[in-house]
Amino acid sequence: MPVSISVIIPACNASAHLTRCLDALSYSNKSSFETIVIDDGSTDNTIEIAESFAVKVLKNERRMGPAFARNLAAKQATGDILFFIDSDVCAKADTLAKIAQHFDSDENLAALMGSYDTDPYSPDFISQYRNLMHSYVHQTGAVQASTFWSGCGAIRRSIFHDHSGFSEDYARPAIEDIELGYRLVRSGCKIMLDRSLLVTHLKKWTFIGLVKTDILDRGIPWTELILRDKFMPNDLNLQLSQRVSVALVFLLIGLSGTLAVMNGIYMLLPLFATVFLMLARWWGEIGSYKRPRRALAVLSLTILAICTIAYRQHMYGLIPPLLITPILLLLRHRYNQSGRLTSMHRWYGIFFICASVLVAAYYLPSHHLIFACFAVVALLALLNSQFYIFLAGKRGIAFMLCAIPFHLLYHFYNGLSFIAGIARHYWMAATLPATPPNPKDPTTPLNQAN
Repeated sequence: MPVSISVIIPACNASAHLTRCLDALSYSNKSSFETIVIDDGSTDNTIEIAESFAVKVLKNERRMGPAFARNLAAKQATGDILFFIDSDVCAKADTLAKIAQHFDSDENLAALMGSYDTDPYSPDFISQYRNLMHSYVHQTGAVQASTFWSGCGAIRRSIFHDHSGFSEDYARPAIEDIELGYRLVRSGCKIMLDRSLLVTHLKKWTFIGLVKTDILDRGIPWTELILRDKFMPNDLNLQLSQRVSVALVFLLIGLSGTLAVMNGIYMLLPLFATVFLMLARWWGEIGSYKRPRRALAVLSLTILAICTIAYRQHMYGLIPPLLITPILLLLRHRYNQSGRLTSMHRWYGIFFICASVLVAAYYLPSHHLIFACFAVVALLALLNSQFYIFLAGKRGIAFMLCAIPFHLLYHFYNGLSFIAGIARHYWMAATLPATPPNPKDPTTPLNQAN
């Protein structure tokens, strides 16, 4: 008998995307399934939107977090399979059919997860970059998965309840799905990653929101989970290449800092100018920012500061590309009716970035630390080359060049998150009373069971 599916969607102030999410499910080519929307204390019209569709609607009177919301909905679900998606995700027409096929054909399969596609709804650079990075990580992850993902993840209802569902210790969106995945793997459950199981992400990311999420909601709690369970698989964001990249970024910062102390901070100006030009693709979206005037002011002051220092230090070659680039950005924003200007801007941008690298190399001192810096950069580029090729293939060279500084920053604050997570883990272990372990309980952390 074919498995039945219950789609569970936690929603908190989700009015911006919930309509698209539920509408996408209505186009599913699977004939019958149950949809449950659990409103987690929304203050907008989320619940009214949900009630306008033929779905089951549950409601929390106050915000309890997505883990609590999903667990509550799972108790009301009747399907053999619980399919979790977020309220800012759109399933494809064949998503549910693929899930049913997997579980029908493999009775040992406990859980299944998919991936974001490469065409996110929000067109801005940060949202595109973040979504493509997430997609790449899942598309290159191990088919025999080492964890679980609730953005597009399905699990047998019986197994979900046997493992006590999501940990409700996470009161906000965090790593409750990863934590559940760790418990599933530890108890010997089979979790698969289907790279063809794609969904579209609707969320519009901001730079501050991205950094905050990566540090507070992902990096620190994930580090604590790794230390708790003593489990760091060579998969997804924890691949060895990513761990080495974090160490190399810190080494690069150390080398650059030493160079600045020895020769003066101004000697790093060519590198600052190069990075600034690489960010041109991001700066070009000033018109879409919430505070475009503030963004324009920051852009102008940054250019002025770099040009002033370059002039005083007789680094005249840095000035022309810095002055021409914002003019091209403004022209593109003001007169973007034809693709010809966009193409011209892209190629000029690539030319100026390449030229600025040569100019930077000319002005940098001939010092062994400089060569060490370039060696570290080359190694970072080699370790992450497949990701950069992926970005260039999907969005072009200019997009890839702009993404590189953000990717290096990502490695940097991941390192900070790891340090903070270690500190918090041992501080909590020293200050909180220990609880008696139960080795037979699959929800007991691994380090307590040993």
